[in-house]
Amino acid sequence: SADRMLIGMGNPLGRDDGVGVYVAQALSGAPGWRVIPAGPSLENALGRVCRERPALLVIVDAADMRLSPGSFRRLPLKGAERMLGSTHALPLGFLLGLITDVAREVALVGIQPRDLSLGEGLTPEVRKGADELISLLQEVAIETIPWLA
Repeated sequence: SADRMLIGMGNPLGRDDGVGVYVAQALSGAPGWRVIPAGPSLENALGRVCRERPALLVIVDAADMRLSPGSFRRLPLKGAERMLGSTHALPLGFLLGLITDVAREVALVGIQPRDLSLGEGLTPEVRKGADELISLLQEVAIETIPWLA
């Protein structure tokens, strides 16, 4: 059974801000994964997460970690909102708290953007990083994703 769920966050009209949605779409056919391209708001995915209660929930979003573009890291759930800085109707910390109650393991993965200006499509570095992350996720190699130091 697909006991793994991935939520792709971000705005595809904000260039690299859409990287989470890109990852979600790429993983949507992968065996063992249920995928939600949630777009800019985590609230959109909340109902489904609560209903389906996955063992592993991976949330992918662009995050300003002051790394080179395309780098990805696992982020601590506490304090992540200042790096993600998305426009959420509900505070991100509150939403992550709700989600950790229903999913056995939650992995928040940030990808460093280069360009958040208005426009479609990822910059080459960010697409390359996203594709690397997609490969790791297909192998369910979550533990090989480095934590943000």
